[in-house]
Amino acid sequence: MRAAELFEPDDGRLSAVLTSLLDVLKETDLRVGFTEEFHNIASREVLDRDEVQKRLLLSLYGLGTNTGLKRVSAGDRDITYDDLLYMRRRYIDKDSLRRAIAAVANAIFRVRVPEIWGEGTTACASDSKKFGAWDQNLMTEWHIRYGGRGVMIYWHVEKKSVCIYSQLKRCSSSEVAAMIEGLLRHCTEMSVEKNYVDSHGQSDVAFAFCHLLGFDLLPRLKGIAKKKLYRVEAGSPGDYPNLQSILTRPINWDLIVRQYDEMVKYATALQLGTAETESILRRFTRDNLKHPTHQALLELGKVKRTIFLCRYLESEALRREVQEALNVIERWNGTNGFIFFGKGGEVATNRLDDQEVSVLCLHLLQITLVYVNTLMIQNVFADEAWMDRMAEEDRRALTPLIHAHVTPYGSCVQQ
Repeated sequence: MRAAELFEPDDGRLSAVLTSLLDVLKETDLRVGFTEEFHNIASREVLDRDEVQKRLLLSLYGLGTNTGLKRVSAGDRDITYDDLLYMRRRYIDKDSLRRAIAAVANAIFRVRVPEIWGEGTTACASDSKKFGAWDQNLMTEWHIRYGGRGVMIYWHVEKKSVCIYSQLKRCSSSEVAAMIEGLLRHCTEMSVEKNYVDSHGQSDVAFAFCHLLGFDLLPRLKGIAKKKLYRVEAGSPGDYPNLQSILTRPINWDLIVRQYDEMVKYATALQLGTAETESILRRFTRDNLKHPTHQALLELGKVKRTIFLCRYLESEALRREVQEALNVIERWNGTNGFIFFGKGGEVATNRLDDQEVSVLCLHLLQITLVYVNTLMIQNVFADEAWMDRMAEEDRRALTPLIHAHVTPYGSCVQQ
């Protein structure tokens, strides 16, 4: 394989059933121009910008697929490993990658055809996925639930498969903190109002903070049969005779009123980013139950959880909505292994900065795949004959996160 030939016009030899993932990355950059977000940290730039673009795409591909820069450089006679290493050190950093990801995500939002994908959404789902990782560093931990050493990547994916934020976390870190962090820091044009999580991404404190920050938290609760509904006020214990078995004590509204200003103070700190989300939430754990603000947050969370449980049990449409949104992020997690195939899918570095860059490059490659697939699907449905064949069930199953037509390994060219 010669990587250079992937950047030249196709003379017929590259025509095949499968599309190269590198071509997907290149096509997205030609349309969106996300490589313009990467700049040399030095005072001047000697390389021609076209050459910078080419080397950047090869470097991002090598990091995002986890094959590494050395193996990518082996496919091109004109570009050496040192050239790509120079791009990694001088051009590629976390901030540039997040800007590039935001540029592609915003481009997807702008090119979408409402007749195919529906109107713009204000909801996303969040979940984590475990990746294997080297263990001589401060991030890697043994995962109690999944087993094995590794790190967690926490994703925020909107309902049409656009991932708006990603985070590298330790296996023992708070999923609630990661959920709130992504809602506040995603930096795309999307306005998030609802967030779907599984049982591990919610708690009473999470319900309270999401309410204070203006988000509607919609979890899929594993042990819903054991949950209790809190009473609005004391007295009249005979009310709701059919619900006596699941009703419990009344809410302490006075405590919420007394601690309201303190709760708003902490919520404002989260909103403004004056303190890390996990540091703030660490104050409100089981080890600090006597803290009055913690007690008030728990009471407020119980109020919101009770309201949610009533909605969830009453509305089949809401239950379907939560399940469908979480299915989207499960599909996103399933595609990670298809793209991040190198080195057995392990984050093969002990440096925190390199770990975060690898995750963000994976995010960038996967969202460029969504962008190109969105355009391809819309091009097919530009033919009204195909649109007329789409039933409502077909529309529900339509997703731009498909990869059966893509090869992540490059293209073989016969010399």
